Amino acid sequence: MSVPENKMMLAIYLTAPEIENDRRALNTFYGMRRARKEGRWVSQAPIGYQNKHDEKGKKYIDIDSEQGPIMRWAFEEISKGIFSTEQIFRKARTMGLNCTKNNFWFAVRNPVYCGRILIVKFKDEDAHTVKGLHDGIISESLFYDVQDILDGKKRVEKAKILSPDQLPLKGFIRCSRCNRVLCGSASKGRKDYYHYYHCSSACGSRYKAPEINKAFIEQLEQYSIDERYSELFVEVIISAYYEESSSSKDNRAEILKELGAANDKLTKARELLLSSVIDAADYKAVKSDTEQRLMILEAKLSEIAAGGTQRKIIDIEPIVKGAVTSLTRLQTIFCQSDTYEKRALIGSMYPQKFTFEELQHRTAQVSELYSYIYLINRQLRGKKRRASEEKFHLPSLAPEAGLEPATL
Repeated sequence: MSVPENKMMLAIYLTAPEIENDRRALNTFYGMRRARKEGRWVSQAPIGYQNKHDEKGKKYIDIDSEQGPIMRWAFEEISKGIFSTEQIFRKARTMGLNCTKNNFWFAVRNPVYCGRILIVKFKDEDAHTVKGLHDGIISESLFYDVQDILDGKKRVEKAKILSPDQLPLKGFIRCSRCNRVLCGSASKGRKDYYHYYHCSSACGSRYKAPEINKAFIEQLEQYSIDERYSELFVEVIISAYYEESSSSKDNRAEILKELGAANDKLTKARELLLSSVIDAADYKAVKSDTEQRLMILEAKLSEIAAGGTQRKIIDIEPIVKGAVTSLTRLQTIFCQSDTYEKRALIGSMYPQKFTFEELQHRTAQVSELYSYIYLINRQLRGKKRRASEEKFHLPSLAPEAGLEPATL
């Protein structure tokens, strides 16, 4: 260090490794970003996938046979909007999902599960997604439906999963006086515990849990498919299924029309930008929203195209027979199920909360499926009764004419 010029050489020796490290990091960053744009997943496989190597040694991700179906179930449950995301995560953990809560929250937001790779924002390039080289666990339309649920764009009423076995309707019943949701609890008697549905306000509404549970089970019989008409239900559902598949062209036309409207909106915004009517920030916001909508519509369009080819080769008769058989045994299935399955059945049957009086008088609003079942059962039973009554009131034949003239 006694020679002043040696300080320059020392600075070069110290900065050269730092420059090399920065260059390597930059090359790695650009290489990983380029790989993502090509549709490759470049990090550890997300939950539901596993890392693999092909014959040439290239890495790729494939669906895990154990964790993949659980993640698919979680997305489907979130899209229904019956239970909260945290409750679905707890149920998924009991099913064998191996992840933490934070990782699960990141997972349900990750488009990798619908077969797309997220490209994050960098400099002037906006964030976007590209088609991945891997297979998606769910469809793109299902993924966007889940995002709408998580963003609050679709209002849904969530129910609690955890409740005592004696209170399966907890969280579904409203108070007929103050319109609050009834709570459930047990009171200790001399010999046993007695369960009640009660209101937490000053109105004092209180019902015995066995009475409400019994009324609900009795209602299940009204909305169960009669075994005598099960074959008719199967034929009608299969017929409606193929009619719907043949009418997929109409849905495709509607989506194409909406795609055209979105493209026209983007073109008009571009013209307004060139005319200086709007600034670049407004145009960028319109472009981002429109491109997101275009992506969703294209996903639905591709799903319709894939579904149209699929329906021609799938035989749905065994599936429909199994579903109809289950709908003929609603009472048995409900009584033999655990609390979670009971509450899932209640949530699918009643989209809105109901009062005990509505449950008794069968005026509670049920889902479209069960309302159709009730109407069809009532009409078929009514036709059978009318047929017997008509035969009963038919006039008897008059006897043949004898010595006396026949009466008119």
